[in-house]
Amino acid sequence: MRTRSWGLATLAGSLILAAAARREAAPAAEPSAGPPRKTVASLAFTADGKGFRFDTGALRGSLRLDGRSLGLRPVIEGGSGQQVAGMFGLLSPYRLLASGARFGTAAWEWPSLARSLADGGVEVSWTADEQHPLDMTASYRFAAPGVLDFQTSVRPRRELRQFELFLASYFEGFPACSACIRAAAGGQPRFVEAARAAGAWQMFPRDAAAARLIRDGRWKCPPNPVDWTIMPELAFPLAVRREAGSGLAAVLMAPAGDAFAVSMPYGEEGHRSLYLSLFGRDLSPGRTASARARLVIGRGISDEQAVRLYREYVRKP
Repeated sequence: MRTRSWGLATLAGSLILAAAARREAAPAAEPSAGPPRKTVASLAFTADGKGFRFDTGALRGSLRLDGRSLGLRPVIEGGSGQQVAGMFGLLSPYRLLASGARFGTAAWEWPSLARSLADGGVEVSWTADEQHPLDMTASYRFAAPGVLDFQTSVRPRRELRQFELFLASYFEGFPACSACIRAAAGGQPRFVEAARAAGAWQMFPRDAAAARLIRDGRWKCPPNPVDWTIMPELAFPLAVRREAGSGLAAVLMAPAGDAFAVSMPYGEEGHRSLYLSLFGRDLSPGRTASARARLVIGRGISDEQAVRLYREYVRKP
């Protein structure tokens, strides 16, 4: 039996068709050569007061609603009208950490500015202050109707040891979550569910060095210190949240060199969140470092398809 290849182009086409089918039941027509092509403008953010709005067909909503330094919120799935994003949004820079240190409470409380980019994206910028010894930017771009890319750059004003940007995504619903862990010798990577029995807060490190970094005291800094359960090592920085009733899945990923851990509470816990720990290395003053991540939201994405989407993503620089 032949298996279906599930790449970004296939995902984009299925999202466009699914949204169109739910919005209007069309009469029978002659078969077409493929899904309708989306223009660049359909993937672009549009300035709207203090924030930016978007409608890709698959997803619609706002970025930086009311000018707050949050990610995407609200986010509505185009076909069903289901709310996808939780209170603090999707792809929201949250904690800024270093060895035994925390800078401010949350990046969404750090004043920022934003501007539209020529390619339809949005760039958010933060300037160093007394609490934050670094300049930072974050850009948001839709690569396809249900595929959002995030890229961040930081420029420290002083040396930052084992710096971490804790990138947060909060969902409405999506009670099941899992991370992709290393296989036993000769096996394939597999997803393991974040079950309640393993602890309230679970972190999957890239390797043993990452596990030591997690325990270096950064997570004891108030407010809201966290006692993480260290889970098995990752195959890739790749995690999924699922909504069984609708078939929706949210797939969060980053290149292995950019993220040293993936974390989450157990599935049904009220935060309904996924996190990426970006960077995890020493940063020198005046030198810019960058990292990237991607969030894919779609229907019927299996674990195997999530792995293929990840591999396709990291092949591209």
